[in-house]
Amino acid sequence: MADANIVPIDLNFQGKTQAIASYLIRDGDAVVLIEGGPGSTLSALEAGLADQALSTRDVTHVLLTHIHLDHAGAAGWLSQQGAEIYVHPIGAPHLLNPEKLIASATRIYGDRMNQLWGEFLPVAQNQLKVPKEAEEIVIGRLRFLPVDTPGHADHHYSYIFEDVCFSGDVGGVRIPGFQYLRAPMPPPELHFGKWRESLARLRAMKFKRIAPTHFGIYDDVNWHLNSLDDTLASMERWLEQVMAREPSIEELRAEFTAYMEEESREKNLSMEVVRAYSLSNPVGMSADGLMRYWRKVRAG
Repeated sequence: MADANIVPIDLNFQGKTQAIASYLIRDGDAVVLIEGGPGSTLSALEAGLADQALSTRDVTHVLLTHIHLDHAGAAGWLSQQGAEIYVHPIGAPHLLNPEKLIASATRIYGDRMNQLWGEFLPVAQNQLKVPKEAEEIVIGRLRFLPVDTPGHADHHYSYIFEDVCFSGDVGGVRIPGFQYLRAPMPPPELHFGKWRESLARLRAMKFKRIAPTHFGIYDDVNWHLNSLDDTLASMERWLEQVMAREPSIEELRAEFTAYMEEESREKNLSMEVVRAYSLSNPVGMSADGLMRYWRKVRAG
């Protein structure tokens, strides 16, 4: 079909623009969202849909790149409104029974859980769809190709739609207006080798635009993927140097925070932009992911 209109809906996470997107694609009776966002941003999602003369009850399908709360937290609620929810096979059980996912996040976020993420409801089983790798998702005249892309998380799909790749988090975090990106590296499944393989798989698909959930649609695909490759290599080299000193997790967090602050100064990022990056990709979370990767993969 001709190029469909893709509308980025800014979910205004924690009052910050350009931190989390939900991408709306509409064709006839099909109203598709790529990502549903967290439960805490449902009011922003409703407002964004209202700008398009739609409500959440009009949403027919939600394609999740993965099950982290900033991407999938609202999926259960959206399923109650009638949307079919598509997710990677590894993530599907956690959407049906999110207790372990919620418990794990609560250990990290504590009493900030509700403020950050809102309610995480289970997805109704008859509303959950689990496409296989490279099994085309056909929604009316719309066609989406799920591509297995681990590295950030093992339960991660990217979706190819026409000439666009919706890259979730495996495509990095990038704020509009800056030719600069970061790699979100949370525990427990960060894996540099798998991530590089995922980027190679995406590069071979030769799409013309890339749309990370954090945030926006970009047409400099080669720069984007090459820069992310370089970022991963730099992160791994830095980790090797730091871990040679056998730091504690607290020391690693402090050193990584200093590293990212220095990079922000070198790139002349404003405090507002740094805040958007920090909300989309908390520095401490990536430090924890780096430590977990080192202990599980490199030292193991």
